Formats: sequence, structure tokens, C-alpha cells
Amino acid sequence: MPTTGAVDPRKRKILSTKRAAVDKASRVTKQSPDREKRKAIRGEAPTRTPKGTPPREKPVRPADGIVGRQTPRSSNMDGREEDWRDIELLASQMVTETESSDARELPLIAVCGRPNVGKSTLFNRLTGSRRSIVGDEPGITRDRIYGEIEWMGREARIVDTGGVVPDDEALIPAEIFRQAQVALEEANAIVMVVDGRTELASPDLELARLLLRGGKPVFLAVNKMDTDAMNAGAENFRRLGFRNVLPISAEHGSGIGDLLDEVFGVLPEPAEVIVEPEVMLTESDEAEEDESGPDYSVAAGASIDPAAKRVRRLRSHGEYESRETKVAIIGRPNVGKSTLLNALTGTQRAIVSPIAGTTRDAVDEVVERDGHAFRFVDTAGIRRKGKTKLMAEKLSVIMARKHLEAADVSLLIIDAAEGVAALDANIGGYAHESGRSVIIVVNKWDLMTRTGKDGMRLFDGKPPADQKLYEQDVRDKLKYLDYAPLLFISAADGKNIEQVFKKVELVARERRKRVTTGQMNKFLEKVDFQKASVPMNKRVRIYYMTQAAVAPPTFVLFTDKDIKMHFSFERFLANQIRENFGFIGSPIWFKIRARNKKKEA
Repeated sequence: MPTTGAVDPRKRKILSTKRAAVDKASRVTKQSPDREKRKAIRGEAPTRTPKGTPPREKPVRPADGIVGRQTPRSSNMDGREEDWRDIELLASQMVTETESSDARELPLIAVCGRPNVGKSTLFNRLTGSRRSIVGDEPGITRDRIYGEIEWMGREARIVDTGGVVPDDEALIPAEIFRQAQVALEEANAIVMVVDGRTELASPDLELARLLLRGGKPVFLAVNKMDTDAMNAGAENFRRLGFRNVLPISAEHGSGIGDLLDEVFGVLPEPAEVIVEPEVMLTESDEAEEDESGPDYSVAAGASIDPAAKRVRRLRSHGEYESRETKVAIIGRPNVGKSTLLNALTGTQRAIVSPIAGTTRDAVDEVVERDGHAFRFVDTAGIRRKGKTKLMAEKLSVIMARKHLEAADVSLLIIDAAEGVAALDANIGGYAHESGRSVIIVVNKWDLMTRTGKDGMRLFDGKPPADQKLYEQDVRDKLKYLDYAPLLFISAADGKNIEQVFKKVELVARERRKRVTTGQMNKFLEKVDFQKASVPMNKRVRIYYMTQAAVAPPTFVLFTDKDIKMHFSFERFLANQIRENFGFIGSPIWFKIRARNKKKEA
């Protein structure tokens, strides 16, 4: 291109404009080939929607549409849903049930080995379920996972441990090794798993030395021997020093029977389990309990073994308390869920580290207090889908929600130093919509009140937090959980842990409360429905209502219209019920039955 000084002055302006355009184009960053390819697939611009086309429906999020919810929309449900379909399918095949509290009297079998040799696959095969997360990524299992097995009329417990690397000084591998040591110490028999398709590694040799010094029966399971021709190669592993060497294939099930025959041959006979007696209440007894509450005394004429537990009085429409209350500990990563589990159980049951996402499998432990069993389940931190990359992380998030839906009570843990985030509101929405009772637990409260000599907080130099103001802020951000009790604790220091037990017991009892139809009719006569801010076309006349179910409490309303209840009317009625009958910590569900509803032909 010629310079501007060598052309006619009248054309200099046009030439300068062209030169500026060329310079600007040269400075524009070129897009990558992948982005150009995606751009070609999507098109240069979005196509215009023809007139008359219905608007595209937005994806329904679990916490949308909750009464009182005023949190901003977050991106936790963004991302390509097709990438999660396989994970959702796998999660549907996995189970959330764990061993019963009575099973702790059974003999225990421990499964151990170095990472990625097939321990969790063997555990799932022996238990006949998909309880432990399995994947190609090494180090998926970290905590101890318990289950139950039955073989030839006998029962036993089994525990799956994380991959053991004895000489690894990193934080999480060291904690995995510590958890495995606990399982090995309490086990009656040990199954060490090795990969039959690879050479022996130094972790195999180190673990074999530790087991040989332990003095307990040890069985070497040479895994991944998928064909009979490969079984001869299992003899090469006898140099580890074990007498019992058995080739197996955990994935295909070959050799499992021989392994169980050998293992059950050395297990002690289980102790006899005393069954708790049960007495069914009469209609008059139920009416009396509705007025005065449950009576735990022994019924007249009931023969009770002195060695047995107290009598369980059963109601025809549901019990006041169940044999075991299942409590799910939920929240974002790194808010102190595992620390709280350890504080509640008084043990080092779960691995605790400052690394977010340490817990993957759900870890549970049973605590018995005053004749009642509490099963606390530590779930993995629930994250946004866009923040999870590995298969194990995605599956752990989905399984955390499945364990929540299988629980009775949920403890929503909030980091006091970070406050209530949008993700906290979404996680609370999962519990609310699934009908779980909720207790909001503000953890790490000691950081907000611990001060130095200058009277300021130690960790950030700000004034100490006021508990009433902080509670008001939590209530404002979690308005749809206004029925949930709020606790301030410090799991690391063990402060107010006793209050957690009291609240869980209260909330578990309240969610199983039943109100008689007579009481509900008297309640309806006193309610002034004119105070409910509901549009006239959405108002309904309630003839009577009855409680149809417990856990969560569900009420059936017999009305003059077959329409969906307006959210304001539903909130007003729920608040009136709580004011008169309680139901602390539990969501209240309503169902409409119109008296004049036309029958479908």
C-alpha cells in the first residue's frame, strides 16, 4: 500500500481510513480453531423465533418456587445436562442403606489394599449392593464404609477401607492409612486385595508386613483374574508370606464363594441379639397420647425381658418415635461437616482436612442416647455442577442428595465466617422440598467471637459478631426455612454439641406428631381467613381438614374449588397450624380435595 505522502492530497483521507481499518484488523485476537468450529455449528447469530411459537421453558431448579425464597439465581444447575446422565443412572443403582445398629454385634471382615486394586468393587460384590463409589480414578474411597453380608445362613459385617500407602506423608493418604488401621484393629478377619495383572509394588510389601505382624487371620485375594488360565499366576503372590491365597474376579464374581468359605471358617459365632418388645396401642390409648403425649411405661400384661430394651409402643397411624433417627449433615464443601460428625460421635470417624471435597462416600455412625439411636450421616459437600470435574466428585454430589432424601432430619451447616451464600439457600431448598426436617447449624462461631487484647476478632481484626443480628441476617436470607431451629456451635471446640442432640430429638418427634380430625375442626373455627392476603379468585372455602400422614405432616383440605392453593394462603395456613400445634423444624404439606369435583368419565 502506498504511503499517504505519495498520493493526491484529495485521496489522503480515504487512504488513511483504509490503513486504520487494516491496523485494527491486525490487532484483533484470532479465535482458536475449536472456537471457530463451535461458532460454525451454532451459527453467527441466534435465529429469530417465529410468531406464535410458545416461549421456551426455563429449567426448573430444585429450590425455585419456594415460598419466601429471595436468594439470587445461581449457576449451580448450569452446564450440559447430558454430561450428567450417566452419573445420574449410576447413582440410581447405588443404595443409601447402611448397616443397622443391631449389626454391630456381628463379626467384622476388613477389606484393605493399595489404591485402585478393586477393593470397593469386591465390597459391593460381597454386600450385593452398590454402596461404595467405584471408578477408574485411584484414591476414590477415603473413609471407612460399612456393610452387611450373608453366607450359608451366617451373617457378618464388612468394612471397605481406602487405598493404603503406609509410607506416604501427604495429609489425605496419611489420614486414609489411619482410618484403615482402625478398621484392621477391630476386624476379626482381614482380606488383602492385590491386582493380579500387575507386579507387586512397595505399598503391597509394606502392608503385607504390617498384617503379618498383626496376628489376625489374613486372606490374600488376587483380584482381576478374569479367566481360569490366569489363576495359575496367583501363586506368584505367595512370596508376600500369606498361607491363604485365592484368585478372584470381583467384577465377574468368580472365586468369591471360595473366598467366603475360607473367611467365614475363622469367624466367631455372632452374639445373640435381643429383640426389643413391641406393644400395639388401642384406639383409646392413641386418643390419650394425642392429648398428653407418648407414655413409655410398660403396658399392663406385657411380659418384658429385663435384659431387653424398653417396650416400643406402636401407633396404627405412625409412631411418635422411630427405632432409629437418621440425620443427614449437609452443606457446602469445607464448612465443617466431618468435624461435626466426629464431635457428635466422640470419635475420629471421618477424615478432616482443610482441602475442600475430602469426603466422597457418605460416612455414617450410630450414637445411642437415653434408649434412642441416632444415625448421623456425613455427606459430601454439594457443589455447583460446573465446579465438579471428576466422575467421583460428580457421583458424590448426587449421592449426597440421595442420602439427604433417605434421612429424617437434616443439619444444614453454614460457615459463620462466610455467612449464608446462594448455594446454602439451594442446599436448604433440597431439604425443604424433599420433606426433610431442617435444623440450621452455624458452625465456626468461635471465630466470630474470639478476640485479642484489642477487643477485635483474631482472624480478621473486626468487632465480634452479635448473635441476634447474625441470626436475623440468616433468617432474612433463608426465609423459606423460618420454621427451622437455629443453633450456633463450634464443632472443633465441641461447644453446644449437646444442643444438637436435644434439637434433633425434638424435631424428630415433632415431624411424627399427629393431630386428630376433631382438633383440626376446632382449629378451623378459630382461624380468621380474612387476614390471608389472597386474590379473590384464588380463595377457597375449607369445609374441614384432616392429617393424612406424618413425616412430614401432610394435611388434606376438603374445599369448594379444585384449584391449586395460592402460595400466600398456603403460607398463612401453615403459620396458623404451627402457632397452634408446633411441628417445629418440619415442612407442612397440603393436598386439595374438592367436594364438588366432577368425576371423570
